[in-house]
Amino acid sequence: MTKEMILGILIPFAGTSLGAGCVFLMRDQLRLGVRRMLIGFAAGVMVAASIWSLLIPALEEAESAGLGVWSFVPAAGGFWLGVLFLLALDHLIPHLHQDADSPEGPPARLPRITMMLLAVTLHNIPEGMAVGVVYAAWLAGEGEISLAGALALSLGIAIQNFPEGAIVSMPLRAEGASRPRAFLDGVLSGAVEPLAAFFTVMAASLVIPALPWLLSFAAGAMLYVVVEELVPEMTEGGHSDIGPLAFALGFTLMMALDVALG
Repeated sequence: MTKEMILGILIPFAGTSLGAGCVFLMRDQLRLGVRRMLIGFAAGVMVAASIWSLLIPALEEAESAGLGVWSFVPAAGGFWLGVLFLLALDHLIPHLHQDADSPEGPPARLPRITMMLLAVTLHNIPEGMAVGVVYAAWLAGEGEISLAGALALSLGIAIQNFPEGAIVSMPLRAEGASRPRAFLDGVLSGAVEPLAAFFTVMAASLVIPALPWLLSFAAGAMLYVVVEELVPEMTEGGHSDIGPLAFALGFTLMMALDVALG
């Protein structure tokens, strides 16, 4: 692995860590409006990253491989595999909306803050995979993926990881955890991301012909997270314009970042 790749893998993790550091600067738990704004912004970044950094390159990779009119097959197939993978994890790992889906509510052994930690960790798996795939493609010399484009994805995910880090550490502090403990748990919630990126790089380097499938797989997994977890959180507590506007801002920022650097 090159130093550019190592840096790119660690940039999103740094975003989570910086967000978790908000626990040292803010006294109270995040207000509902602020939480909606942060989650909406993160969702917009993830949707734009899925389209410009993953799905479009997947289609271009398949087209350059000579699939012609069938270039959509790897993108569509990988997309559905990503959705089904996260669907399986969603049923295996308790998550934030389990209490809403079940009349019995969440298991007593898993309080809401624990489920939130599990949900954020779940989010970070496809994000780490996405970063790993694009850097593996760049390392392999695939013409559709540039170092600047890979860096754009890393920066975009780091930007949306910032609110995720705060969303984890601030409620922990409100529940009575010390500031250092809340910060540490917020940081650890993002630790799975560089690990997922690393293992994806190792796997992708061995199956470069499958890159269109891997790129779209990461996109499907990320978009599943947006629809299943972030959108319900963004609209929690009644109608509000804050979440959709923040979503549009995050989408626009990531789109501009990807086009400018890609």
